[in-house]
Amino acid sequence: MTEQRLRSPSLVQLAADAIRRMILAGELAEGERLIEERLTEQLGISRPPLREALRVLEQEGLIVTRPRRGSTVATLTDQDVFEILTLRTALERLAIELGVPVRFPDRLKDAQEALAEMERCADAEDRGNLVQAGYRFHASLIALAGHRRLEEAYASVQQQLLLCMARNLYAREHFYEDLHEHVGRHRTLLELVEAGDPAAVLAELAVHGERSFSDLQSNAGSRSARDL
Repeated sequence: MTEQRLRSPSLVQLAADAIRRMILAGELAEGERLIEERLTEQLGISRPPLREALRVLEQEGLIVTRPRRGSTVATLTDQDVFEILTLRTALERLAIELGVPVRFPDRLKDAQEALAEMERCADAEDRGNLVQAGYRFHASLIALAGHRRLEEAYASVQQQLLLCMARNLYAREHFYEDLHEHVGRHRTLLELVEAGDPAAVLAELAVHGERSFSDLQSNAGSRSARDL
């Protein structure tokens, strides 16, 4: 009995992790219905742990479940993305203003480790884990400020940020940037942080936030117009 109690939650977590990666990698698209039969077969699990995993992801905001309609991947409007990314920009700006130059070099370790994980994910073309490592990278920049409430505010929109970052990664890769170029932008950002130049860091951060989103929307619109 004890062994079963220990094993079941881990199975639920493994299933949630797998579905989360599929969502963030774009293998499950925004608004796509999650078919239980297909997922149980794909993941090799029964329905009870799958349903528990879906409840975990619903609590995180990655999926939406409606009575008699089942679960679908959460959808963000362009306005949602704009609001989330402008909020991220404001929080990161404050963190850089407070935390750069970095007074405690040990605080850079998390950013360095997250960047290394991003590089491994890019090599493996593991987009789902790349998005999650990207979030950890940006969260580590927030931590440079040593400001607990700022970190809590950033963590409160974690899942929404993950969805935005997944959309951003897909759009950039689709239009003009491969996975290693994506990681390279983050490497440049970390180098500027390590150099201790807050103005340069803020200038580089601007292309990660709402300006990046606007550029991608413009590219998408141009592409659509050419296809008409």
